[in-house]
Amino acid sequence: MTHDTITHFGAKQVPLAQKQGMVNKVFDDVASRYDLMNDLMSGGIHRLWKDAFVARLNPPRQGNRPYRVLDMAGGSGDIAERIVNASHGFAQVTVSDINQEMLNEGIKRAKGWRFTGQAEFIRANAEELPFADNSFDAYTIAFGIRNVPRIDRALSEAFRVLKRGGRFLCLEFSHPDVPGLDRIYDMFSKTVIPPLGKVITGDSAPYTYLIESITQFPEPARFSAMMADAGFSRITHTPLSGNIAAIHSGFKIRGA
Repeated sequence: MTHDTITHFGAKQVPLAQKQGMVNKVFDDVASRYDLMNDLMSGGIHRLWKDAFVARLNPPRQGNRPYRVLDMAGGSGDIAERIVNASHGFAQVTVSDINQEMLNEGIKRAKGWRFTGQAEFIRANAEELPFADNSFDAYTIAFGIRNVPRIDRALSEAFRVLKRGGRFLCLEFSHPDVPGLDRIYDMFSKTVIPPLGKVITGDSAPYTYLIESITQFPEPARFSAMMADAGFSRITHTPLSGNIAAIHSGFKIRGA
């Protein structure tokens, strides 16, 4: 196999064509326990990170036209619900995910939202979005882009479907940069989370993959460069909790 036909699945090298199916299996297994999964991986802090993420988006509460958001890899609906609530029901969110089990979970949860009817759930591949050019005011993706086999294609598709002036926001686990915290977090991730996941769900494999996938995700400077290559401008990186996670932001300034 050539470099172009292989990729990483956690710490393993796998054929590129097989990765998506392997990732799908992981999320099939954890769909009903998605929040618990993130609680384990972040010590519960992911909820505060998500609040900060949506606050950064700052969706409008009124306007002359609908404010349309594509929340990619957002099947459970937790980001979409926050966006709709922050906009007081004004934002219209398209929740998209390649995994049907995650979407099913989101559809079920959305019935209990404060503002109902402001989200649609559509199965789609981040690398080949079924949406027209210049369709959305914002594109959000939280803890999902590292699972995409070809991140560069996902970024290009995000740029394509955004309107001119639209914003790309990505929340993702990163690489701790506080002395001592990096070693503590690494030890916690590798020695605590998989066994705890096995106790709770009966299988440590999904958690082992998810931890390993964090180590494979590009450093902030490299990811910012990938965003620039896709066409984004005014790119920023905001570390959270010692850079355990980070918010990556960019705008579609050029283009039709």
